[in-house]
Amino acid sequence: MSAARPRLSGCVIAKDEADRIGACLDSLKFCDEILVLDSGSTDGTQDLARAKGARVIETDWPGWVKQKNRAADAAQFDWILSLDADERVDDALRASIEGLRDGGLDAEAGPAAYEVCRRVNYLGKWIRHGGWYPEWRARLFHRTHARWGGVDPHDRLESKGAVERIRDGHLEHYTYRSIQDHFRQMLRFSEVGARELHARGRKASVVDLVFRPAWRFVYMYFVRCGFLDGRAGYLLARLGATTTFLKYAQLSELTREAASVDRQ
Repeated sequence: MSAARPRLSGCVIAKDEADRIGACLDSLKFCDEILVLDSGSTDGTQDLARAKGARVIETDWPGWVKQKNRAADAAQFDWILSLDADERVDDALRASIEGLRDGGLDAEAGPAAYEVCRRVNYLGKWIRHGGWYPEWRARLFHRTHARWGGVDPHDRLESKGAVERIRDGHLEHYTYRSIQDHFRQMLRFSEVGARELHARGRKASVVDLVFRPAWRFVYMYFVRCGFLDGRAGYLLARLGATTTFLKYAQLSELTREAASVDRQ
C-alpha cells in the first residue's frame, strides 16, 4: 500500500511587498495551504495576500530566524515550503516537489529537508557567477525534524535528519527593485550584522576595515568570475565590498560607543 500523499504548507514572510506578493503566492498554488506572516505592511500586502487565498497573520518583526520559525509553527501541516515574498517557484521545481509528494515524503525513512537551487534576477538579469549561482538553500522540510537557525540576517535551516538536493527546477529570487533599494538593504543588513558581531564580543580591526572589503570584491569579481555577468556582475561585487566595509565600520562605532559608556 502506497504512503499517503503528504499535505504541504507554503509559508511566506513579508512586509510592504504589494508589488511582488501576488507572483510569489501564485507560484504556491499547488500547496494545500498558503500562510503569510506580515510584519506591519502599510501598502496593502495583507489584503492582496488574502485575495490570493492566503491565511494572513499580522505580527511584529523579531528578526529573520524567529519570524521563519513562527511561520513554520503556525502552519497547518508538518511539511513546509518556505519562501520570501520576492521569491517564486518555477514550473520545473513545482513538478519536482509534486513528484516527491506523490512518492509520499517520509522524514523518518528518508530526507527530513530538501535543498532547492536558487537563481537571482538582479536588475533584470539572471546572475550566473560571482558566487551567486548555483546557490543551494534548504526550503522544503518537515517541521518536527528541522528548525531555522543561523545569525540574522543570514538564516539557515538546521535539520536533524538527512538533507537531499532537488536537482530539477529553480527558486527564482527577484532581488532588489533598483540600485536605491539595494543601498537601503545594504544599510539594513550591515547594521544587523554589526550588532550581531558586537553582541558576540567582536571588534573591528584594520584588517576588517581595509582588507575584508577588498577581498570581497576580488573574490566575487575575479575568483568567482563575476565579470562574466557584465555590468550586473561588477555592481554586485562592488556593492558587496561596500556592504562588508559598512558592517565593520558600524561595528567599530558600536565598540567606540560601548567604551565611552564604560568610561562614564
